[in-house]
Amino acid sequence: MTAKIFATDSVQTLDEFEAGALRIADVLMEHGVTPGQRVILKAGNSAAYLGTLFGLMHAGASIVLIDQKEHAEETRRIAKRTGAKLIFVDGDAPVDADLGAITLYELLVSAAGRDSIDRKLSFETWCDLPDALIMWTSGSTGSPKGVVKSGRKFLKNLERNAEQVGHRADDVLVPLLPFSHQYGLSMVLIAWLVQCSLVIAPYKRIDRSLLMAGQAGATVLDATPASYHSMLNMMQRMPLLRAQVERVRMFCVGAAPLDQSLVDRYAAEFGMPLLDSYGSTELGNIAFATLENPVSCGRAMEGIRLRVVDEDGLPVPAGQSGEIEVDTPDALEGHLDEDGGLIPAPGGWQSTGDLGYLDAHGNVYVLGRKLAVSRMGYTLYPELIERKAAAAGCSTRIVALPDPARGSHLVFFVEDEEALGAAVWRDRLKQALPEFEQPNQVVTLDRFPLNRNGKPDKIRLKELAEERRR
Repeated sequence: MTAKIFATDSVQTLDEFEAGALRIADVLMEHGVTPGQRVILKAGNSAAYLGTLFGLMHAGASIVLIDQKEHAEETRRIAKRTGAKLIFVDGDAPVDADLGAITLYELLVSAAGRDSIDRKLSFETWCDLPDALIMWTSGSTGSPKGVVKSGRKFLKNLERNAEQVGHRADDVLVPLLPFSHQYGLSMVLIAWLVQCSLVIAPYKRIDRSLLMAGQAGATVLDATPASYHSMLNMMQRMPLLRAQVERVRMFCVGAAPLDQSLVDRYAAEFGMPLLDSYGSTELGNIAFATLENPVSCGRAMEGIRLRVVDEDGLPVPAGQSGEIEVDTPDALEGHLDEDGGLIPAPGGWQSTGDLGYLDAHGNVYVLGRKLAVSRMGYTLYPELIERKAAAAGCSTRIVALPDPARGSHLVFFVEDEEALGAAVWRDRLKQALPEFEQPNQVVTLDRFPLNRNGKPDKIRLKELAEERRR
């Protein structure tokens, strides 16, 4: 099968896509894009987005990726901080008029009808840049940080990824993820490295995405746990949607903690596991479960090392929990300083802030963020409590508010799709948790609010908890 790029309004072979990206690269250079220059790309998933991204890589630009929905004020701040003078956007992306943003449609209009030149996309100049990519942490618990990444390291990390997971040239990848973030961007570039097909689906509309996936012959899906949850519920209600994933050979998941109950539901429905993964914007993709080893988040990729340490920084044996540390050649170059310069990242073993453990075979189990709170004389880790609750069939996210008497006031937000009510969930939590871990307050929601990266929005949950406590 000839590999293709499937979009909602077009289908191109990879050769056709490459020729279009080269024409866009010519237009970008006419707009003043030069090697090493920082430019902003702020747009949603589309064929035009991919063409512009690859055109910028071919031109050797330092690409500052911003989520399409980022506020205009924050976009202005990022432009000033990075020194970016050129901004390429969707027509409806929030951006101040005086920044002189150029729409992707303008690029397409200028590129249309140009002669095709017999040449290939080259990313060599881009790969040599220490700041080839500037991305932003999700900001789920605070202000986003600018993460500066080498182009060569980024692509090498994706080669390790594709090799471990087993992506093939005959695959049809369907990433239900924003391309401006680590996970989604990884899948886009893996498709190019492997030279397989890619579906640019409207990931916020799961029903439409599934229909499109079926028509394109999807073989690999990538999505967040929240999307997989919605997907399964839809497919169980609508057999037509269930039929669209008959050819899928891998359901891959990442970007947020995965509840065992969801894993079990997929195994029961499809006879296949959800293949979890571990990584971060700063350190890149680190570990993956595979069809041959569908255990937790799997083992670290070739060339990357994992260990777990105690509070004194000393390695602990297999099976014992502690903080996960990573030694990877694919790590960030550093963080972006306020003046646009680089704050270099340390080398060697790097702390992740994640709690977890390694089993005897090197598989990594991620238990949650190392965010401890004090309560009733105990040191508690809210994400570990969330996992206990999930094992008892309760999908919850916990917000810890200050409490002068107890140390912490625990607000449990529960996804209550069946409208059982807070009292029912409180009783279940009492049975599943010791007294010192039980909620002060239970708040039911139809669905957790999500940030733009598909993770539960902890900032919004904290706001809701504070509102309820007033």
